[in-house]
Amino acid sequence: MSETVLDVKGMNCPLPVLRANRALRSLAPGERLRVLATDRAAISDFKAFCRETGHDLLASSEEAGVLTFLIRKKEQP
Repeated sequence: MSETVLDVKGMNCPLPVLRANRALRSLAPGERLRVLATDRAAISDFKAFCRETGHDLLASSEEAGVLTFLIRKKEQP
């Protein structure tokens, strides 16, 4: 399974979600996007984004101040 990494460290809301949305548009259904962020607002932003768009938030974690979100692009209807 293909995975793309998007580094949005240092960017503040709403840029991490906007950049992730743009990156997801270029991925095939089922492919994964790993987002690296430092903005604490991204935690709730990505949960809401995935809930609203239908993408799967597979995992989220934090290590040394870097937040990681693993998102799987939704399958086409």
